[in-house]
Amino acid sequence: MSVIDAGTLPPAGRERERECCRVLEEGHILLFPVTPFALPAEDRSFLLEQRQADAGYHKNIAYRPESDRVTGVARQQREDGEKLRRVLRDYSRTVVRFAAELFPGYAGRWRVDYASFRPQEEEHRKLSAHARNDLLHVDSFPTRPTRGDRIFRIFTNINPSAPRVWRTGENFEELAESMAVSSGLLERAARPGLLGSLRGAARAAGLPVTVRPPYDEFMHRFHNFLKENSGYQERAKAQVVSFPPGSTWMVFTDMVTHAVLSGQFALEQTFLMARDSMTLPEKTPISILERISGRSLGA
Repeated sequence: MSVIDAGTLPPAGRERERECCRVLEEGHILLFPVTPFALPAEDRSFLLEQRQADAGYHKNIAYRPESDRVTGVARQQREDGEKLRRVLRDYSRTVVRFAAELFPGYAGRWRVDYASFRPQEEEHRKLSAHARNDLLHVDSFPTRPTRGDRIFRIFTNINPSAPRVWRTGENFEELAESMAVSSGLLERAARPGLLGSLRGAARAAGLPVTVRPPYDEFMHRFHNFLKENSGYQERAKAQVVSFPPGSTWMVFTDMVTHAVLSGQFALEQTFLMARDSMTLPEKTPISILERISGRSLGA
């Protein structure tokens, strides 16, 4: 894994798009040392005053573009709630426009997922083992199956004085080659057995249960497996990366192992990228797992 400065890539046009896609899909982080889109100073200052709800099930303040709704914020005056929704809506739309200009090939097929604001200091944050951000992991959505589409995230550090510090290690392809089979997780996901049958029956009956396809079942289990594996956490080939105030970075978080060691006040926009819009389809996690298992995992 490397951090690639966007300023070192071609300046414009199809060649820039192709190189940005290659860098990201191979499992690197693309860094913009200065945020390449507008974030009004008044909006940034307002966000620095926001506080997250105490409820443990809210990891961040989230904005849901489809419903124009904000969740996870501490109780506040109505006018502040309306302003927060407007600020996060503007941020989400600004990032989506920027990404569509940079990645027109992705934009026609992506789904715009949640945006979030992360106001808490990450160092020593008290979270459950599976929710902890300071342990190396790859992302999965346990309640929103992707069915092989990619999790792509754009982050911005709006902290005026402190960096956001990550630890990053091997990419998904390296880990899958060494752990997917030996852990037993790939076999269990590909043949879910009784649990899968029960979930399928519940879905057929119209009951509100999440039915994860084999790929999403593996990614969910693998996310937890990595966080629970103290030997891996201690011995992983990892490096520390610091993202300075005012910077923006983007990454396929289902490919790059990452942990957040410290930092406060980050904005983030998530996209679900269509598997068949990739420049390097063989590098998608689902393709890697299907090659290893010799089975289709997306249905």
